[in-house]
Amino acid sequence: MSSVPLAPWAVRKETARGRLHPEPEAPTRSPFQRDRDRIIHSSAFRKLQYKTQVFVNHEGDFYRTRLTHSMEVAQIARSVARELGLEEDLTEALALAHDLGHPPFGHAGEESLASGMKRFGGFDHNAQSLRVVTVLEARYADFDGLNLSWEALEGLAKHNGPVRRPPPYVAEYDALHPLDLATFASAEAQVTALADDIAYHSHDLDDGWRAGFFAPADMEHLPVVGEALVEAARASLDVPPPRLRHETIRRVIDRMVNDLVAESRRRIAALNPGCADDIRRAKRPVVGFSEPMAEANRVIKEFLFTRMYRHWRVNRMTAKARRVVSEIFTLLHANTGLLSDDWRARAGPAGTQRAAAVVCDYIAGMTDRYAREEHLRLTDLSVPG
Repeated sequence: MSSVPLAPWAVRKETARGRLHPEPEAPTRSPFQRDRDRIIHSSAFRKLQYKTQVFVNHEGDFYRTRLTHSMEVAQIARSVARELGLEEDLTEALALAHDLGHPPFGHAGEESLASGMKRFGGFDHNAQSLRVVTVLEARYADFDGLNLSWEALEGLAKHNGPVRRPPPYVAEYDALHPLDLATFASAEAQVTALADDIAYHSHDLDDGWRAGFFAPADMEHLPVVGEALVEAARASLDVPPPRLRHETIRRVIDRMVNDLVAESRRRIAALNPGCADDIRRAKRPVVGFSEPMAEANRVIKEFLFTRMYRHWRVNRMTAKARRVVSEIFTLLHANTGLLSDDWRARAGPAGTQRAAAVVCDYIAGMTDRYAREEHLRLTDLSVPG
């Protein structure tokens, strides 16, 4: 556990709301350390190593995957939590778990699943993350899921803010184990959401630069990034070119983190919360960027969308990925007899709402590689089933 004293507004183990299935406390770990450890040991977490961030896994060993992204989010989030006096282990657990529900092939896979599931309640990766940790992980004799703490589940469900219109599974789980969906989440969960943004922008700039989608001259006009480039160039005059990229990206991260900490301290001081529930009941998030940094992030996101996420090379892979996921969903939903015995038993008759939900769970749990192989098994006569 952190040796830094917790702030009054931090989540505390002494006032934690427990787990859906009561368990004796661990003698050597706090509830939130236990949450983190269960997430790390889960099957869904290991699969993140082979799930797309932007580049499909086989395109290069240096590009980020969902696993490396989650680890970078955890590092940033924990550093910010320490500066704000928050519960570091809970923050880390939320960062490591926030993408567990992502299907293969990144946003292309998510869009394809959402399209297939449109008639059956839709697909949302945040809701799927909650589903993974409450139902789909099957590791314990006494319960399904990981039986995480209430605070971890709350953070997963609403780290992006109050959930006014919850996806079907979030609403279903909330009816069983209320997560106070109408309020903000803890400051720890809010930190995770913003650390996700910092990690996304910084590593996508890094990966896009490495892939040749844009060069330093293309980024000189960008707020934050342009300034970081100038400083990095000055520091990297006599070193190999790749170090310019690293020097630039670490300066971008540093500026964003420092702004996030300073602005969050200002908001917390204005609210003067006495406990974690004061954070939840606040009228606005207490963790956030200053207005100039929020605008900088918007400009950087727009740049990445134009120059990277819609680059023709990414578009080609995205189109293929959408087709793979769509065809697997269509084939299996129409004929659940194509599923293995255990999944077929869960799915029941083809074409139903239940079959759609089970096929969705099946596909969402696939890695990129497994999805490609399963597509071949279902569509290519030369590949054994």
